[in-house]
Amino acid sequence: MSDDGNVRNVVILGSGPAGLTSAIYTARGDLSPLVLEGEPSSTSDQPGGQLMLTTEVENFPGFATGVMGPALMTEMREQALRFGAEIRTEKAARVDLESSPIRVWLAGDPDDAPSILARTVIVATGARSLMLGLPNEARLLGYGVSTCATCDGFFFRDKTIAVVGGGDSALEEALFLTKFASSVTIVHRRDSLRASKIMQDRAFANEKIRFAWNSVVEDVVGGTTVEHLRLRNVLTGELSTLDVSGLFVAIGHAPNTDLFKGQLEMDPAGYLVTHDGTKTALPGVFACGDVQDHVYRQAVTAAGSGCMAAIDAERYLAALEHAASVGEATGGTSPSGLAASAPPSLPTAGATIG
Repeated sequence: MSDDGNVRNVVILGSGPAGLTSAIYTARGDLSPLVLEGEPSSTSDQPGGQLMLTTEVENFPGFATGVMGPALMTEMREQALRFGAEIRTEKAARVDLESSPIRVWLAGDPDDAPSILARTVIVATGARSLMLGLPNEARLLGYGVSTCATCDGFFFRDKTIAVVGGGDSALEEALFLTKFASSVTIVHRRDSLRASKIMQDRAFANEKIRFAWNSVVEDVVGGTTVEHLRLRNVLTGELSTLDVSGLFVAIGHAPNTDLFKGQLEMDPAGYLVTHDGTKTALPGVFACGDVQDHVYRQAVTAAGSGCMAAIDAERYLAALEHAASVGEATGGTSPSGLAASAPPSLPTAGATIG
């Protein structure tokens, strides 16, 4: 189905591994996708996604000696551009996913004239790790501070590490890190864990795992890398120092789904619900990557689901085109009962598509 300039075939929201893989596939399918990659000042769905906040990535297939996170995302972006994707450094301010065509507003668009109309939308806005809000946390992110043990644990072989959190995710991180670290200290603000009993049993039985109970991290200290943590006992107020080379923050993730509240189905944690691959409950709307995956959260799984979303979108557009051609041949309605034409265009006054 050709992109007529007024109604885009595919609009992709987000530009992490899921979004850019979707862009590569749909661009190679001659669907002329438009990618709204986010804004550099964004604290959520920033251009390039969470890999822009990491250093070396060693578990993405095809890079035998590893690759820097920002470099990997730059290569993906260039690959999408090479095949004809259009990428704008903007983010959607509002969407109407139930309209036909789908309407997407950018910042500054008047209420009655969205800049972008689309036959399909692929939501790839990702998720963000919840952080502690410490003075030096952002500065040392990627230099000893991490939110992903499976991504960065290898770099802490024979080092001392701290993990903040008390749920299953924190204990999973800690147990994984014991494969590399000489010791792992779990810092928890209470005197008991919130994790499931089986996870607690495993943690308590692991000789490398220690606990700093009733404690919170006041700050992470270091020049170019993490050197130690300042801890505060929440009961006594006593301050102490914990010498570590790494801090893993495991207090949870939050999907970037505020834009879609009231339109797309979400689970209790706010992740988008998909079925039959990447389909949402709304026709022509697909979701991929960490915005709908709270289990794996890996760059390679996000890229895989981005491929799935692209194929799902391409098949949806092919079905629309087939319905339109059958409708023309039969005088208006296809045998399947689908509308005989693609969704009609809305008025495009003030549109900036091109």
